[in-house]
Amino acid sequence: QVQVVESGGGLVQAGSSLRLSCVASGRAFDEYAMAWFRQAPGKEREFVASMNWSGRVVYYTDSVKGRFTISRDNAKNSVYLQMNNLKPEGAAVDYCAAATRGGGGEYDHVYNYWGRGTQVTVFS
Repeated sequence: QVQVVESGGGLVQAGSSLRLSCVASGRAFDEYAMAWFRQAPGKEREFVASMNWSGRVVYYTDSVKGRFTISRDNAKNSVYLQMNNLKPEGAAVDYCAAATRGGGGEYDHVYNYWGRGTQVTVFS
């Protein structure tokens, strides 16, 4: 069983930056693909960014390219999402997910462990 815990959410003004952190338990973290997803109230969960186990394969949804950066520190069992120039999109919950098998990517069904999420609210 892998536990995934996010942190770093908050209430920020548009144009600001925020860094989300995620810790996943397990001795094989360096084999996991990791990803961030977001869900706004009344909307479906959507993909934000992912990174494969080696860190060499990275995907972003188009709306965050150039503004967000996903990174990982295998020594700390952690993955991060640096979010710059945040847009005034209101409230959403950002989820961290781990795929213990496979290369990850943008589809949520490949991720078998999920955190409870961290709230991010961006106001104008």
